[in-house]
Amino acid sequence: MAAAKKAGKKKPSFEEGLGRLEELVEALESGELGLEDGVDHYKEGVELLAVLQQQLAGAEARVEDLTSQLRETLAELEEDDDDGDED
Repeated sequence: MAAAKKAGKKKPSFEEGLGRLEELVEALESGELGLEDGVDHYKEGVELLAVLQQQLAGAEARVEDLTSQLRETLAELEEDDDDGDED
């Protein structure tokens, strides 16, 4: 049943996930959780951290791609500008 629950659960946005992770850390640091709840919070935090790291890596890759495309476009514009200056 737990697998079905996870399968239907959508990934949170990065900001939502980060907020939830902060909640989990605060709860763990409070020292008010029992052993089982503490372990459950820790497990959820570890799983959430993996999702957030994947999202961050994806965002970094997209930024690198966009930066590369921008550099190529700027280089092409400079070449076109250089070609126009020779006339």
